[in-house]
Parts: sequence; C-alpha cells; structure tokens
Amino acid sequence: MRGFVRYFRGHLLWLLVNVLALAAFFLLRTQRGVMNAVSAGFSMPLERALGRLCAYVPFSVAELYYAAAVILVVVFLVRSVARIARAEYKCEMLLRRCFLLVNVVLTVYAVFCLLWGVNFYADDFCDKSGVYPEAVAYDDLLAVTTYFAEQAALCADDVPRNEYGVCALSRQEMLAKAPSLYNAMYEEFPFLYIPVDPIPKGIFFSKIMSAMNVTGLYFPFTGESNLNMDFPTALFPATVAHELAHRRGIASEQQCNFLAVLAATRSDDPAYRYSGWLLGYIHLSNALYTADPEAWAALRASLPTSMDMDLRVESAYWAQFEGTVSRASGKAYDAMLKSYGDALGMRSYGAVVDLLVAYYR
Repeated sequence: MRGFVRYFRGHLLWLLVNVLALAAFFLLRTQRGVMNAVSAGFSMPLERALGRLCAYVPFSVAELYYAAAVILVVVFLVRSVARIARAEYKCEMLLRRCFLLVNVVLTVYAVFCLLWGVNFYADDFCDKSGVYPEAVAYDDLLAVTTYFAEQAALCADDVPRNEYGVCALSRQEMLAKAPSLYNAMYEEFPFLYIPVDPIPKGIFFSKIMSAMNVTGLYFPFTGESNLNMDFPTALFPATVAHELAHRRGIASEQQCNFLAVLAATRSDDPAYRYSGWLLGYIHLSNALYTADPEAWAALRASLPTSMDMDLRVESAYWAQFEGTVSRASGKAYDAMLKSYGDALGMRSYGAVVDLLVAYYR
C-alpha cells in the first residue's frame, strides 16, 4: 500500500484537492449567502472580465476551447495506448493514465461549479425582482397568448423577408446591436445592469450545434455568449437576448427566456421586437395547445401568412435534426440542470409560460 501511495503520490494529491473542492461546493451550495457572495464577488466579475478580454478577438474563444478539447482527447487516447504498449508494467501505466484523465475531468468540473454552478443556488431573477411564476388559469393563458399573437402579427411585416416571404435577417447586424439590448431593462430591473455587453460570437461549426438541438451557449470559462448561426433568423434576435441574460448570472433557462422576451420586445429595433413576441407566442401557444387544441387552432388560423411561414420554416428546420444525437444532447443537458437543483430540467423552457402569464395578464 505504501508503495502504491508513493508511486502515485502526485496523482493522489491532485485527486484529493479535487474531491475537497467539490465536497466544499456541494456542502455549501445550500448556504444562499455564501453562494451570493461567491457569485457576486468572484465568479461573475471574473467572467465579465474574461468576456471583455475575449472581445478583442473576432472569433469565439469558446469554440476554440472545444476544438482543442477534442484534439487533446484524441491525442491523449493515442498516447495512452502507445505508452501502455511500451511499458514494462502495463497495469501501472494504465492506472497512471486513468488517474490523469479522472483528475483533468474533475478539475474542469470543479472550476465549472465555481464559475457557473454557484448561480443555480444564488438569488435568481425571481428572488431579486419579486416576479414569480404562478398557477395559470385558462382564461389568462388564452388572453396572454392572444395578446402575443397580435403583437407578433403587428411586427411581422416590419422585418426583411426573402422571395418566399420568410424572415431574412442579417445575423451579424443583430449581433452588432446586442450590446445596447438590455438598456431598456435597467430602470425596472436595476440588478441586471452590467457596464459592458461585448458583441456575442457566432459559432463556425453551427451545424453541430443544430444537431445537438442548441441555438446558443454561454461559456463561463471565457465569459462569451455564443450563437448558432445556421437556424432560421426569426428567433435569432431573441436567442441573442437569452444568452445575454445568462451573462448576468441568471442560470435558470425559464427565467432567461422570460428576460429574452422582455428585452427583445422593448428594443427599438423591429427585428428584435418581432423575435421577442414570436418567442413568447411559441411558448404560450404550446401551452394553449395542451389546454385547448381547438382554441389553439383558431388562434393559429388567425395569424398572418408571413408569421405562419416563419413558424413552419422553424419547425421544418429542427425536424431534420431529430434523432439520437439531439435526444442524447437534450438528456445530458436535462441531467445537468437537475443536478444543480433545477427540478424541471428541460421542461423549464416551457415553464416560462407561468412567468409570462403572471407578468402580462
């Protein structure tokens, strides 16, 4: 036993540090004051500083991290096989490589918990604003869904469209307008204020994001908001608003969708307004369909052709990616959300309805 400890001393010490760090997080995560202090005093200021630093390069540093991680994993596996094959004591070399892999994974996870996991247990948007999701009455659901349909319809013809009548926005223009998007929110919700919102980054390998059913990604290791640049543009501005909500330390997906609707619909840009109303309508109408399919059908039939076309194109785009990869990605993200106490998991994307109805009714 002593020989084992002496031979793997470095790896065991590294493992001990990882275990202690993660144990401290899981033991302290129920202490709201501690999580608030870590998030407000360390994690979010660091991420915002990293985001400003990464803004000096035109590409997504987060995407570079992912690409480097894939390459490193391949190199690690190849080198591990080669070293084990050459080693005199193959079991010891195998164990050494396993220790290395486990420690790297645990270290990355521990840093992720520090940078982002704390936000699942700190005060969230609802705690700070006093706006909470409430039980939804059918009449309220119908009224708010109708209101969103009407507002989206009013904006539908104010956005550029292609020869087929489909919304055709410039994604780069939408990204360029993002830094001022939350300005209209600060008077009502001053805690959302941050001095600088760098321009979000488009992802080069966006098709991979689509295959994983991902439209945007906030990356806490670089403080960057990253956007899928391939999916239809009607919901692109609202997705930008969603990712900028995460940049404010809001971990809940339902709350970020709610904030995306509010921020986008208050914008002075018609494309953002249309996208925000459309996003809200989609969530609300899905809930209405469950409650009353006939009312849903009547409301859907009342939509202008342009808006209906955008909804059909959106559905058709994502239908092509339905399969094992998207399901696996969804389950993995669902498990991650639940592991940090978000009991709704991926259903929190639909629970935004409760917030929207409570706020707009």
